Amino acid sequence: MLKKKSLLFVFAVLALAASLAAGMVGVGSAATQAPPVNTAPPTISGTAREGETLTANNGTWTGGTITYSYQWQRCDKDGGSCSAISGATEKTYGLKNPDEGNTIRVRVTARNADGSTDRTTTPTGVVADKGAGGPAAPAPPAATGCPAGTGAVAVASIAAPARLVIDGQSISPSPVGGSTQSLTVRIHVSACGGRAVQGAVVYATAVPFNQFSVAQQATGADGWASLTMNRQVGYPATPKQQLLVMFVRASKPGENALGGISSRRLVSFPANLSR
Repeated sequence: MLKKKSLLFVFAVLALAASLAAGMVGVGSAATQAPPVNTAPPTISGTAREGETLTANNGTWTGGTITYSYQWQRCDKDGGSCSAISGATEKTYGLKNPDEGNTIRVRVTARNADGSTDRTTTPTGVVADKGAGGPAAPAPPAATGCPAGTGAVAVASIAAPARLVIDGQSISPSPVGGSTQSLTVRIHVSACGGRAVQGAVVYATAVPFNQFSVAQQATGADGWASLTMNRQVGYPATPKQQLLVMFVRASKPGENALGGISSRRLVSFPANLSR
């Protein structure tokens, strides 16, 4: 009889444990409900000039399936006193005469099944007259450190957390020969999603040091810097050298060359000492 009661007790304990486990699984599987969360702010691309078209870039969001809506706003020249532009609720907005002398921003609304969240861009630069000969005033850098717009960008308008990127290189002559006395190295610098950077300072030196002279040059409007380097006593570094390796740095004038938006990398070029 005692043995039978013990077995019944064990079965009761097991049943209770199973019930508690099922309840915990039910709690753990409950879905967390929340509206979209913004992880990178929206931005505006395009030229701030009457007759041009601006485009809202959604930024980055988390929160499952998300749809977006837009409300463009007209602000004063300092980016304040903003008011909604009637009917301007599309992803793009064509700049009109009333926009001249003002700035423009857009509120992006992200919506999922659990609610909605708004984020507003930084204002554009002051909208220029349609007949203005020069470029419109640049927009202040967004939270990404990149100015609005497309195409080449001046290094002065880039700020952290954006970084310069050394993304192209070439050398002449190629390969570098055993009799080479002078060579030209071309380095390309970009930032903000591949936009060419004008005015970045490019520094280059051979590794090991003293094979060719150190060179420094600013990038042009196409993002390229051409550096002329003359042969030094350290070249070739070995009798069987097959590569000429260089340390290259791109930086913003006036910033610490090892900080700010600067970047550094090693690049290599073929060498053939029999030539």
